[in-house]
Amino acid sequence: MMERDAMASENKRQWNCVDFLQWALPQMGYAWPGFRRVRRQVCKRVGRRLRDLHLGNMDAYRRYLEAAPDEWRILDRFCGIPISRFGRDWRVFECLGQQVLPHLAQAVTARHATRVEAWCVGCAGGEEPYTLSAAWDFMLAPSWPQISLAIVATDFDAHQLLRARLGHYRASSFEELPSNWRDVMFERDGAEYRIHSRFKERVRFVLQDIRDAAAGKSFDLILCRNLVLTYFSDSVRDQALERLTAALRPGGALVTGMRERMPPTCMAFVPWRAEFGIYRRSVSPGA
Repeated sequence: MMERDAMASENKRQWNCVDFLQWALPQMGYAWPGFRRVRRQVCKRVGRRLRDLHLGNMDAYRRYLEAAPDEWRILDRFCGIPISRFGRDWRVFECLGQQVLPHLAQAVTARHATRVEAWCVGCAGGEEPYTLSAAWDFMLAPSWPQISLAIVATDFDAHQLLRARLGHYRASSFEELPSNWRDVMFERDGAEYRIHSRFKERVRFVLQDIRDAAAGKSFDLILCRNLVLTYFSDSVRDQALERLTAALRPGGALVTGMRERMPPTCMAFVPWRAEFGIYRRSVSPGA
């Protein structure tokens, strides 16, 4: 009986949180469907915040948000989903190294430049940009010694960026990498592993929110995986896609999540390797 009551109480608490998220997320430019699978993670963070504020339930927190607008920034940070691993969706990085990056290096050479410019959007703890840096080092640098890679990595969470700049990780975060990559990329540092400086040199981390701004213009490659097309509302998504379009050179590559789909209203990108979420920026004048 007690277990059944506890379960009922837990279900009621979760339902209250879901109800709250369905109200709050659209007001921050998010889409509720994208949060279905991660709702427990967000609810756990919100629950800790309620305890810190000595609030009894979600209704009280909703009233608190309405009375204290600055609290929305804290709630917004709770909605960040920093799920990242080195080599996540490994086939994507294989495709980048074998097909996309060589093509971009050729385009850079053709315009008499010496650097491929890349932007990682929503970089979390740095695992993605460091994997891209390693892919260049292992797969491209020997064949293209005259071309370098420069990566701008952005995220709206200052705590995550601090972790990325530090470059310390647990062994579980790079289990998807080939063993020969792991042996070169990391140095043991106590209970953790430190990314080697040669892979850090290509990456510059910047505090920035894609909902507000872009990292610049004229990138050859943009990685924006499992963020804009999953978690943002339609209007905010479309604005972010416009920023990505403006920031990417015609003929450049945009990498989205493997399970994400480009909205049919977006005509600026054509499939390159769609099964890996890789698109090419259209070179047509009207795009």
